[in-house]
Amino acid sequence: MKKFIVAVLLLAMVGVLAFAAGSKEATGTVVLNKDKPLVFFNRQPSDPVSGAIDMASINWNDKTFYVGFDAAGGGAVQGKLITDYLATADASIDRNGDGTIGYVLCIGDVGHNDSKARTEGIRKALGTWTGSTDPGKVQVGSVVIGGKTYKVVELEGKAMTGTDGSTWNANAATDAMGGWATKFGTQIDLVVSNNDGMAMGSLQASNYPVGVPIFGYDANADAIEAIGAGRLTGTVSQNVDAQATGTLQVLRNLLDGLTGQDVYVKGITQPDAYGNKISAPMEYLAGTKALLAANSGVDKTNWQEYTSGSRDAGIKQSSAPVKKVLLTIYNAGDNFLSSSYLPALRYYAPLLGIDLTVVQGDGQNESSVLDKFTNLNNYDAYAINMVKTNSGRDYTDKLRY
Repeated sequence: MKKFIVAVLLLAMVGVLAFAAGSKEATGTVVLNKDKPLVFFNRQPSDPVSGAIDMASINWNDKTFYVGFDAAGGGAVQGKLITDYLATADASIDRNGDGTIGYVLCIGDVGHNDSKARTEGIRKALGTWTGSTDPGKVQVGSVVIGGKTYKVVELEGKAMTGTDGSTWNANAATDAMGGWATKFGTQIDLVVSNNDGMAMGSLQASNYPVGVPIFGYDANADAIEAIGAGRLTGTVSQNVDAQATGTLQVLRNLLDGLTGQDVYVKGITQPDAYGNKISAPMEYLAGTKALLAANSGVDKTNWQEYTSGSRDAGIKQSSAPVKKVLLTIYNAGDNFLSSSYLPALRYYAPLLGIDLTVVQGDGQNESSVLDKFTNLNNYDAYAINMVKTNSGRDYTDKLRY
């Protein structure tokens, strides 16, 4: 009898241990950092010279994705915005009447895919494209204005690098514009910039030629206001709310254990489990695991549609369990990220049950971000915006354990 009782007790203990082990598995064992969700955003891992996507970083694990916008499409939108404007302009836009439209170009970062795409879109639209996005590598183009064909010349294109080494620098654009206005005078008929920050910086030059049209890119709040005031001619919206919610939604889906197409469909093109769905159109490119927001041109005819204050009504407070995400920003001084992207992230993160910790760099040294990319075990997922687009491995190396 005693042996029977002992046997029963042993079996019961085994059952309890098995149940406990099963509970541990059901509630989740310790997840190593290398197996956690990772989203690169806004700066796609890529080679700064060839532009080739860094698939080693994108394929870091099966929970790694990129969220951004259609860079090539955005460049084309900016180019069309410019040529549409010129098509309806009058002969006075040729300020010195020489039959040539001269323009200067503010380049953000010669090694950045987005900057390359915008420069390409501008040059293709104006006919100055030779297959290179490098400064100075252009040809004479042409454009139709009021039914008449004008030659187009890129007087100078320059990468706007600050004294501290930071790229996309508005102060550098102010200095460059002042020099261009002095050097080229009435040969300047048009000013084009890879982003709004540099466009607004150009307008700060004390000798900016009055009445010369200027185009930016990003649809920042101050740029939209400048269009309304007649100071900026046009810009391109890369739909910051869609990008911000897309970044967070992909992380949310991965954190909830979704796999396959559900990762880039739920909450994006279809409602997720909490009833949320991004309103703006987004496209997924399977080959590069990239979720991209659409672009749209903004000018005096529609600028009021892009004034600040509106958010995506398709994203509401959810009952999702709170998860911690560590997010990096390459440069605390970047105009678009600091004034548009980060506020959108901070607005949507709590709605999607994401507790966001943000670290920001100086835009020059990767270490300014990497040194703050710490305490990784404390987080459930990561969102990375690199200083240099070829630095993906520097981050994944820190997530190896």
